[in-house]
Amino acid sequence: MLQPLQLPPYPFKITEHEGKLTLFDEIRKKHIIITPEEWVRQHFVQYLINQKGYPRALIKLEGGLTVHGKAGRSDIVIFNPAGERILMVECKAPSVKISQKAFDQVARYNMAHKVTLLAVSNGLDHYYCRVNFEEQNYRFLQELPAYGEVYL
Repeated sequence: MLQPLQLPPYPFKITEHEGKLTLFDEIRKKHIIITPEEWVRQHFVQYLINQKGYPRALIKLEGGLTVHGKAGRSDIVIFNPAGERILMVECKAPSVKISQKAFDQVARYNMAHKVTLLAVSNGLDHYYCRVNFEEQNYRFLQELPAYGEVYL
């Protein structure tokens, strides 16, 4: 059974394929095996689209990047219409406690992306922060800003 999350439910198209549960990923336009982290990622994407107004067309999932010569990937990146990154989300499985290590990971990825709005979620706990590159610090936010607050 799939774990309930602290994100709004969404009627995913779930099927079984070769003994594994899959769902149709509306962003990547293909069926994806449901791992605990993927379950969180898919719910968070729907939260961004349906509750926060982020345009589906400006969302990229599992984008590749290189940081200090090492390959990595960002879970969710949101762009503005000019193609600039405005939000990066790191997703963890619900069993993974959100720790300093998770924030360090998203901070390392952000060295490549230079995004001012970051989020980390395990589907149960969600943390948001705004990065100030000039002052080299960040501050936590109570809530994730809606698309219109970030871009417009």
